[in-house]
Amino acid sequence: MNIHDDTNCLLGEGPLWHPERGELLWFDILARKLHARGRHWSFDTYPSAAGWVDHDTLLVATARDFRLLTLSTGAQQHVAPLEADNPLTRSNDGRTDPWGGFWIGTMGIREQTPIGAIYRFHKGELRKLYPGIAIPNSICFSPDGTTAYFSDTATQTIMRQRLDRHGWPKGDPDLHVDLRGTDLWPDGSVVDAAGRLWNAQWGASRVAVYGPDGAEVGAHSFPASQTTCPAFGDEDLSTLYVTSAAVGLSQTHVADHPASGQTFVLPTGTRGQKEHRAIL
Repeated sequence: MNIHDDTNCLLGEGPLWHPERGELLWFDILARKLHARGRHWSFDTYPSAAGWVDHDTLLVATARDFRLLTLSTGAQQHVAPLEADNPLTRSNDGRTDPWGGFWIGTMGIREQTPIGAIYRFHKGELRKLYPGIAIPNSICFSPDGTTAYFSDTATQTIMRQRLDRHGWPKGDPDLHVDLRGTDLWPDGSVVDAAGRLWNAQWGASRVAVYGPDGAEVGAHSFPASQTTCPAFGDEDLSTLYVTSAAVGLSQTHVADHPASGQTFVLPTGTRGQKEHRAIL
């Protein structure tokens, strides 16, 4: 495990390996920035997750809307509102599904009460899928496109959801990973090409790996207690990138753990999935 970037994010999140650029991008939600190595893009509200549209364009979810970001110029264009009339919420975890639909969760900005939701934005349609969410996380998809995963971190569970042939939920979600009764809190996740789910666990300094049956099959430690989200990248998609957060940590803790909030890189020997293109 090495440091990919030593920027200390307050709330590092939403790592995205852009397959056409061959580049990792990630957010510091609370600093209102999107990062890449050596540069950043600023926002007027909280950005949290993105899907790639083309070589130079991202679809970015913010606290108030979906917008297009042109990476070469920094220009931003409003696409559609996202809880724009609710000043108490912001976006959080999100990812593009195999059909080009962008899933995004919202949550309370300052509290963990369940006032958020998980949505799917696909070809101009925004549909609320799951209301009453406190902290949406772990949005990711199986390699065959039949299953979505998501979590409400506050429940200490990761759910699995069957999808229809258009990528919409079919039936009710089922329990996939149950962490209740432990000190483990599921944050962001990604699924590798073999169907294993890699989950960053807030407060535990680790990313755990779960098989297609939901059983833990391994774990990797990191020098930051608040690991937030993993993403596979590099040419063969075998490198795991992991964001972390320094928000809420004491000065003493950060002094003892100077990598808090930094972004890590871990060779895995496991192949990930290419991130899907967001279709507007």
